Amino acid sequence: MSEQVEMTNPVDLSVGGMYGHVFRRIFHISMFLIPVVYFEFGDSFSESIGLTLQEVVSSVILIAIFGEALRLKFSFTVFGQREYEANQVSALAWGGLAVGMVLLLVPVKEYAYPLIFSLAFGDPFMGEIRRRGAEYKQVVVYSILFIAAIWLFCWYFFCTPWWLAFIFAPVCAFAEMPRLRYIDDNATMLLIPLAGILILEPFIGLM
Repeated sequence: MSEQVEMTNPVDLSVGGMYGHVFRRIFHISMFLIPVVYFEFGDSFSESIGLTLQEVVSSVILIAIFGEALRLKFSFTVFGQREYEANQVSALAWGGLAVGMVLLLVPVKEYAYPLIFSLAFGDPFMGEIRRRGAEYKQVVVYSILFIAAIWLFCWYFFCTPWWLAFIFAPVCAFAEMPRLRYIDDNATMLLIPLAGILILEPFIGLM
């Protein structure tokens, strides 16, 4: 069996049809709030419950893993998920794990914001232009430009080195494109550029 899956219309496979698809997109975009909450309220919240901020992140990851294991045990999906996710790790779980790894490994605004924003906004953008019939080359060009704008936005507001936009815009875009059977693009779109950040970090020196 091939490890690649064919491209399908996500609306057709969404629990809830178009309403489920729209809900999934809105939920996905709302992930941009995660670094906002983490950096603005994380320290005070963790102190209030007697844990370090990293312990809170790890605890959330462990709870999410346990919850996903229960969902798979009973093979059910919820509104907005794809039907096939009843029997494999969901995009939500992969995304939660990947976001958690970003906050554990590069817990600074200069990296966390552009990485998570690229997933929160870039993935739905790519999915929608693809769903509307854009050709492969158009998807590549539009996606790289869109994600580069995200990284330059983070350069302006969060002091992310500007030149990283020219490296990680294409990395994030191409990391989303493989249609792997068991690893969702929510994971690859974060974990692949995260690996790149960790490799380049000795030369950047922000952490």
